[in-house]
Amino acid sequence: MIKIYGIPNCDTMKKAFDWLKENDLEFEFHNYKKEGISKDKLETWIKKEPWEKILNKTGSTFKKLNEEEKSAINKESSAIDFLLQNSSGIKRPVLEFNDKILVGFKPEYYAEQLL
Repeated sequence: MIKIYGIPNCDTMKKAFDWLKENDLEFEFHNYKKEGISKDKLETWIKKEPWEKILNKTGSTFKKLNEEEKSAINKESSAIDFLLQNSSGIKRPVLEFNDKILVGFKPEYYAEQLL
C-alpha cells in the first residue's frame, strides 16, 4: 500500500493525487496539518534520503525564517527539531511504498518507481 504525506491544499500534492488516481494506484493520505509527524517517522525517512532533501528550503515556511534561524538548521538533529514544529517545512509529498520513499513529485520518477 502506498502512503502519501503532505497537506491537502498544496498544488504539488494535488498533482500527485491526480497522478496516483489516473494510474489506478490505491493510496492512504496522511495530513500533516491534522495528524502531525513523529520524530521516529522523520528519522526513518532520513535514513533513506538525506535531511537536506526532506527539508523544503524553497517553501514559505523556510523562507520566512531570518538568516540566523536558517543557518541554525545545519545538521540532522536541528532539521528534525524544526520539522517537528513546522511540518509544512517538509518537502511535499513524501510517498512511502515497499520500504522506500519518494520525496517531491515528478511524474516520470513516479512512473519509473510505481508502474
